[in-house]
Amino acid sequence: MANKKGTALLMVWADIPADKEAEFNKWYNEEHLAELLSIPGVLNAARYEAVKSGPKHLACYELENAGVVQTPDFKDRPRTPWGEKVSPSIIGNPVISNVYEMIRPDALSTDALNSGMAPSLQIGRMAVPADQEEQWNHWYNTVYTANYEKVPGCIRARRFKAVRGEPKYSVVYEFENEKVSETDEWMKQRDINPDNDKMRNMMTHATGSPGVWVKTFEL
Repeated sequence: MANKKGTALLMVWADIPADKEAEFNKWYNEEHLAELLSIPGVLNAARYEAVKSGPKHLACYELENAGVVQTPDFKDRPRTPWGEKVSPSIIGNPVISNVYEMIRPDALSTDALNSGMAPSLQIGRMAVPADQEEQWNHWYNTVYTANYEKVPGCIRARRFKAVRGEPKYSVVYEFENEKVSETDEWMKQRDINPDNDKMRNMMTHATGSPGVWVKTFEL
């Protein structure tokens, strides 16, 4: 069985003019998602819409590794006539297209490798001063995400470093539903460790971070 998850993500966010959304969604669902899934190393994909924050539209692609986006199959594919009209780079504002390499966990479990696209994602995008990165990353990897993974409805947490795009770091929580981070259990974990407040204050979130997106389409 082919893996459904890898060690990298391609994530494309966009806001689309209301009068173009219908055709944008039709193109994505009927042509573009299948086009990218046909590329070797693109393991899985789904589309999401924001229920908290934004941009509204998110396409999330599981990659075997970050090098997939540098292969000829990915880079040299021609844009279709339909894509020339309604791709995010043509009609989106803003558009964020980032590639991420996994830094937590060190390796995916068999369960994670075989798991599909989550029903909902909470995504944080953040930067931290260079002289604080080491202790901040250690805390985020071993304390903060580990505690949130205890919350019912949180499937798993993965952390990533951007190899294309900004800011440098991202955290992706896979949820069973979009309400997980509103529960009392989630809020309890937010401040359960005495270092949490200090460590959170080290980071600067990107505009729209954190946000929650719910799955709307997958093949």
